[in-house]
Amino acid sequence: MTELVHQSHDVVVALDIGTTKVCCLAGRKNSHGKLEIIGVGKVESVGVLRGVVSNIEKTVNAIREAVEIAERQARMKFDTVHVGIAGQHIKSLQHRGLLTRESDHTEIARRDIERIVNDMYKLVLPPGDKIIHVFPQEFTVDSEQGITDPIGMCGVRLEANFHIITGQITAINNLYRCVEKAGLRVAELTLEPLASADAVLSEEEKQAGVALVDIGGGTTDITIFHEGIIRHTAVIPFGGNVLTADIKEGCTVMQPQAEKLKVRFGSALADEVFDNRIITIPGLKGREHKEISEKNLARIIQARMEEILDYVLWELRRSGYERRLIGGIVLTGGGSMLAHVDKLTEYHTGMSCRVGAPVESLAHGYQESVSSPIFSTGIGLLLKGLQDVEAGKTPPAEAAPAVKTEKEPSNVSEEKSATWLENIFQKTKEWFEAEPDVDFDKKIGAK
Repeated sequence: MTELVHQSHDVVVALDIGTTKVCCLAGRKNSHGKLEIIGVGKVESVGVLRGVVSNIEKTVNAIREAVEIAERQARMKFDTVHVGIAGQHIKSLQHRGLLTRESDHTEIARRDIERIVNDMYKLVLPPGDKIIHVFPQEFTVDSEQGITDPIGMCGVRLEANFHIITGQITAINNLYRCVEKAGLRVAELTLEPLASADAVLSEEEKQAGVALVDIGGGTTDITIFHEGIIRHTAVIPFGGNVLTADIKEGCTVMQPQAEKLKVRFGSALADEVFDNRIITIPGLKGREHKEISEKNLARIIQARMEEILDYVLWELRRSGYERRLIGGIVLTGGGSMLAHVDKLTEYHTGMSCRVGAPVESLAHGYQESVSSPIFSTGIGLLLKGLQDVEAGKTPPAEAAPAVKTEKEPSNVSEEKSATWLENIFQKTKEWFEAEPDVDFDKKIGAK
């Protein structure tokens, strides 16, 4: 018996709408506080360009397909999702806020922090931009600086440094429209690199100072943490798709062949290719096959990866934290699965590097495929969604009566037989109670 029930209170659903894939994950926390994945839907994305929706209809169809796959696995009907947002329209800025309190005898409370944070949402931005997130960094109470949590302290003048993330209103609205057209409701919108950071980085790394570089299909997202606080965010409009385009041009092959070459034989470091095998690719109809050197393929990939890393280095220098990141660089996303990409990053930036997979928060016995860096954003969105529900920021999903998609064969036959007997009884009753037919009387009288 297969049945779908509406989303229950403890289940959170995440939707990662990327350039190369649309991924839907459903999960809940188990008794040990670990994340248990109960449904995974992953389909190819064709309506998103560099993290921004470019075709509403294609994106809606991809969302529906991914959600249906996850619903079948979870045996649930989803109505609320936590959605990630990315794209080159994302910008960040620093701002300072000030709140003058009425009395220096009363303690600073949570509502004071909320007031100064809400004031940031009133900032005048360039036309077409909207604030997505506001993160307080350090507080100053009267003349006391460098306070991370001022609640409980006394003071009149409360100041704070804020890291503010903005995005284009049109891009945000298009994302909402796609989700709503797919029959779902957006519970919360979260910047994707922040979600990836929750899934991949440890608290020690955030304290020590670390740069998370999420290499996606259309964009590369950078998030810098220092002393446990988010310090800088940036989006580079290059990702794995640019590597595929370079291979397509450099090796004169078709797009699907270029993608397969990158995934199966690609290396980010040409010096690490020792065998230098020759890869044979079938030619077009009636033409000879094409031969490509593995080392030449690696050289094409390395040249583009070095360019992306140059942008990463420029952002690190612009943030002012380049020399203060003890934790170095953590790579995640689909692009981090490229062979030797961590070595190239270390050689090119001079910083320590590791590839981050979202396994720390997962419950024991998880699917191996879910532990891939591809799912870092999705699992991060799940964790963020669970935190929001626990903190009361977003309401839990309302449970609804079961919606049966299939019924047991025995029940079907019983119902059919009962209906058949009722019909016969009703017809017989109607026949006996019916008034005499006029034509029938006439025929008898004629005889």
